[in-house]
Amino acid sequence: MLLRRELHRRGKRFRVDTRIEGLPRRKVDIAFIRWRVCVLVDGCFWHSCPDHGTVPRTNREWWVWKLERTRQRDADTDAALSALGWTVVRVWEHVPPVVAADLVEAALRRAVADRDD
Repeated sequence: MLLRRELHRRGKRFRVDTRIEGLPRRKVDIAFIRWRVCVLVDGCFWHSCPDHGTVPRTNREWWVWKLERTRQRDADTDAALSALGWTVVRVWEHVPPVVAADLVEAALRRAVADRDD
């Protein structure tokens, strides 16, 4: 929510929680449809952040499997989106909104430059 607020403050307009055609059963958190740039904000627990990710002690074997499966799905999502011509920006939830917005704006600048070429 804070990233969306920061992007909006900077004058960026986007769609939220959007399905991408050709990407079944998955959504992106923020989509700049015109520029084909999407943003996925990853939670530290569910996406196994190297800094903050943990594995519960109870039922540990299942959690290891579950979190690994999430990492595999993330990689598959990135590959599928790239194959569809989208630029993917992944941001950890702990990244400050201003820093995350800078990353998104950089991707948008590259997308605009690529489109103008």
